[in-house]
Formats: sequence, C-alpha cells, structure tokens
Amino acid sequence: MTVSLCVIAYNEEELISGLLDDIAFQTYPHSLMEVIFVDNGSTDTTPALLSNFERTNRDFMRVCIRTQAKSNQAHGWNTALCSAMGDIIIRIDAHARIPEDYVAMCVSEIENGEDIVGGGRPCITRRSSDWSATLLAAEECLFGSSIMGYRRRQSEKRYLSSLFHAAYRREVFEKVGGFNENLGRTEDNELHYRMRKRGYRFACCPTISSNQYMRDSFKSMLRQKFANGYWIGLTTFVCPGCLSPLHFAPFFLLLALIVTLISAFAGRPQLLELLLAVYFIFDGLITVSAFRYEGFNKLKPLLLLLFPALHLTYGAGTLCGLVYGIPWKAAHPSSAAKKEIRRVKRAVRNNTIREDDLDDTSSLSLDDLSF
Repeated sequence: MTVSLCVIAYNEEELISGLLDDIAFQTYPHSLMEVIFVDNGSTDTTPALLSNFERTNRDFMRVCIRTQAKSNQAHGWNTALCSAMGDIIIRIDAHARIPEDYVAMCVSEIENGEDIVGGGRPCITRRSSDWSATLLAAEECLFGSSIMGYRRRQSEKRYLSSLFHAAYRREVFEKVGGFNENLGRTEDNELHYRMRKRGYRFACCPTISSNQYMRDSFKSMLRQKFANGYWIGLTTFVCPGCLSPLHFAPFFLLLALIVTLISAFAGRPQLLELLLAVYFIFDGLITVSAFRYEGFNKLKPLLLLLFPALHLTYGAGTLCGLVYGIPWKAAHPSSAAKKEIRRVKRAVRNNTIREDDLDDTSSLSLDDLSF
C-alpha cells in the first residue's frame, strides 16, 4: 500500500529536525511513501530545512512541499489532503517524534482490517531540568490535561473516540471530507465526530506509538490552555455533539468558584469553604501520586498551584468563548462548511492535484455540521 505522510509546519526550526530524521529512517519502503510538507508561511529556517530534506531524500516516491500564506492548522491539513495520493494518509505534527517502524506498524494494522489507527502519544520535553519535569508531570497527569486514552501508551488494542497522529484509509476522507477551517483548536474534534457518525472506529494499538513535545514554559502552557478552552466555548454553538461534558469541567469549576465567592461576600462562606476543601483534597492526592509514579524533585510540590492555575485559565477561555460564540457563529455563512468539505472530498476521491483544490482559501462554518 502507498502512504502519504503529511506534516504541517510553521516556524518549527527548533524541533522539526528530529522529525525529519525520523521520517528519513522509516523502515517502510520509501518507494511506497510520499512525504507532503505544508509550510504555513514560516519566517524562520523551516522552509530551508524542508528543502534540504527534499534534496537529500530522493529515494521516496515523492517529496512535496506546499507553501502558503500563514493560515490555521485546518487549512494546512486540507492543502495536504488535496495533495495526497497514497492509499493511506498519515498526519504527524511538526513538533513530534516517531519511531522508525511507525509507518510500517500503521500500514500493518490497516492491512489487518482497520480504517483509522494510531497509538499512545505521551508528551516529552526537550529540556532536562526539575522545572521541565514538573511541567511535564502537570501536562501528562489526568488532572492537569486530559483523560483521552491516546495520551498514554497502550498495552492492548482499544477503540477510542479520537486519536492523535492517526493513519486513515484514503476512503475515509473520500466519504467524510476535510477539515473545518474556521476552527482554530477543535478541528480534530469536529472531523472525528463526522467520522464516528459515518461508522468509523478509531483503533488505538499497542504496536503504534509517537511522542509530542510539550510547551516548554508555564506561560506558553497557560496560553495553550486558554486557547483550548476558548475554542471549546465557540464550538459549543455550532457542533456540540463533538464535545464531551469533561471538556467543560474547568468552566464549571470556575463558575462554581464565582458563585460561591458571591455567596461568601453575602455572608455565607460555607459553600466556598466546601468547594475549596474538596478541590484541594483532590489536588493534594494527585500531586502526591505524581511524586510516587514519576519521581520527586524539589519543584514538584508546586503542582499544588500549577493544577488550579491551568484549570482556571482553561475555564476562563471557555467562558470567553461562550460569550463570543453567538456573534462568531452569526458572522459565518451556513453553506461554506459543506462546500469546503465537498471540495476536499472531491480532490481526495479523484486522486489528482488541481490548482483550484490547492489554492481555494474559502472560509468555513460549522452551522450545517450538527448532523
């Protein structure tokens, strides 16, 4: 089977070199692999690194570099999908690492009958310090980030509601179409929702694994959490089916804190005291468990403060998204989303690269996607 391995990059000069080496050393026959890079208007040395990869890896079936003005991830992925010619399409983030058998294992699982496959995707850090280890513990912990199964390595095959760094049969995109380009953070949620509605299952396999570099400062982690929460709030108005109640847990925590603070100022502090007691009991237990399972360092007690900061920042982002969601939805035409999905669907089905498929920058709306 032929494989299209797709990577979207924007100013990734500090991290992408490792991934380029990983791709070059893949054990799957390079004559059956094409590598598609979409440069989203990088202003650093990323384009030069991609060009060097193309020049020094002539054994691949094809190395294709698409350059476009700065745009979001969804637009970049749609450009890659319209360019892909393989029987299997694999999506890998630019700030990721994959083992040398990654493509081979994905192909093997699909040849065994799966339509969408992936594996555990733990986070890693590029710096070796107590502070980096503490941030990594916060990011990897269920309490600090997500309960999604794909975030951890698997010991047996499981079927999940979503995957990261996934491989798809080409027919999946032929039937479902592309990404919604109006979504800045939840484009995977919405696309995978449509795939589930079509009956596709997401196989998380122990034979497949990858890693993702985490944000390397607490400030950047907070920005990420706020943005994630913000897009959850926006998406609520247009495709609530692609979200789970757990996406709103930090928002409900923030809401409960606001309500109990008001109650406390009104002379009834008991609810606030109860909320803080319950929360910090869990906070303390999770922090102690991080010492036990991930090792202790002198900065890890700060997890007691990092967890609530991450939760409240995410919740504040969701609140802002909910406030802005109605005018945001009204600002986008309802027909654009399905038009874009059909465009990508047509390009993938025809297995051809056409200028109108590659250069179309029409915007999208989720108004019609709550099937």
